[in-house]
Amino acid sequence: MSQKQQNRAKWVPDTYVIIFFVVLCAALLTWIVPVGQFETKEIKYTMGSSEKTRNVIIPESFKYITDDAGQPVKKGIKIFEPYGNVGFLNYTFEGFVSGSKWGSAIGVMAFILIVGGSFGIILRTKAVECGIKKMIAKTKGMDTLIIPILFVLFSLGGAVFGMGEEAIPFVFIVVPVVISLGYDSIVAIMITYAATQIGFATSWMNPFSVAIAQGVSQIPILSGAAFRMFMWAFFTLLGILYTWRYAMKIRKTPEFSPVYESDAFFRKDLKENSVSDEEFSTGHALIILTIVVGMAWIIWGVVKYEYYIPEIATQFFIMGLVGGLIGVFFKLDGMKVNDIATSFRSGAADLLGAAMVVGMAKGIILVLGGDSSTDATVLNTILHNAGLMISGFAPAVSAWFMYVFQSIFNFFVVSGSGQAALTMPLMAPLADIAGVTRQVAVLAFQLGDGFTNLIVPTSACLMACIGAARIDWATWAKWQIKFQTVLFAFGSLFVIAGVVIGYN
Repeated sequence: MSQKQQNRAKWVPDTYVIIFFVVLCAALLTWIVPVGQFETKEIKYTMGSSEKTRNVIIPESFKYITDDAGQPVKKGIKIFEPYGNVGFLNYTFEGFVSGSKWGSAIGVMAFILIVGGSFGIILRTKAVECGIKKMIAKTKGMDTLIIPILFVLFSLGGAVFGMGEEAIPFVFIVVPVVISLGYDSIVAIMITYAATQIGFATSWMNPFSVAIAQGVSQIPILSGAAFRMFMWAFFTLLGILYTWRYAMKIRKTPEFSPVYESDAFFRKDLKENSVSDEEFSTGHALIILTIVVGMAWIIWGVVKYEYYIPEIATQFFIMGLVGGLIGVFFKLDGMKVNDIATSFRSGAADLLGAAMVVGMAKGIILVLGGDSSTDATVLNTILHNAGLMISGFAPAVSAWFMYVFQSIFNFFVVSGSGQAALTMPLMAPLADIAGVTRQVAVLAFQLGDGFTNLIVPTSACLMACIGAARIDWATWAKWQIKFQTVLFAFGSLFVIAGVVIGYN
């Protein structure tokens, strides 16, 4: 990296600094924007052979909280609050302990640490490094195929069963593979996590976004599949070509990579391992098999039994424990029983920073009053007023504004199912008023929700993946904003095309 590039890098703010200033802006909003609330109702919809229920907002029920004089109330947040309440400077602790084991923030933070610890054990056995050496030796001349093949597979995972958190362990494996082939860790994130989110955003059958959004909007579940299948193929090819072009540039001149310095950790590890005479042994093969079987078990559990964070975290822990015991039994790299514990601790420590970002990002939502539609919050007021603004334009423009709004709102509510329950009850009737089909409203939701998962620091899965690759969020965002712009431009065209053809 040149001196000029190093000087520029010094001016990139740390992720924690960025979040602090976002929290500050959120705190200022509480002094400017009055709070409001919705009422909710339970709806039922059929998905496959089962009936699902969901609590959704009643759009016309919105009301401002008023004082004795009938004026809307602004709940300006205090700098500090005792007794477990949320103040501006309480955002770190309250963010860390918010939620439950089923989601953000505390459940996701625990999930990230357990996955990091489990793969710390796997990596300690050197099975991954030895497997990489063997793979490279057997695939000489065909290694460039790793980009399109993995991109398609991960994109399918996102499209078919909403793959997201499941991409985290693959990052641990794929990063050293692609770096050994002359690429960088950004390429690894693109062909794993980024691919899953492109599949997620363009899916025709994702049970966690499209199905719920269609059910809430009261249109046939998984309808409009042909248009979405074409869209999935288009954006998957777009992602492959964009990643391929960047990867070839980095392979030719590695120093051009914005993560060249942070990738030095992986290059050093691969170099040290290449000096070793250790060959790919039976023990290494058993550990690779453990990873394959473990991932198959996780995918089976998610698809068949809807396993989520608690179950998946335990599955990863079992995978790491079995891998560690195999390493001890075969004495891989001189591994002993205590090394299982120290490797778990070291692996968790590597992702501690990413886990803390999840808690801090949750603090942004808490400062705004939380994401409950029935509580009096600034977020509900923003949602209500955005809906009013969207309905006053021509159909194509209204649909495009829906897409813009869903993209922005994803910063505050990253969960696809959560965002669908909050926004689609409002967007569906607004679509009717604006002359936009409800299918297009769902399309705007899924594209806005999925694509911005690639850049918002409130996405726990993104932060865990780039944390595993040792990429700072600011560095990732600076590189990814160009791709985000490309996705947004083509996403806009698909939304407008949906209006033009009367997509239904």
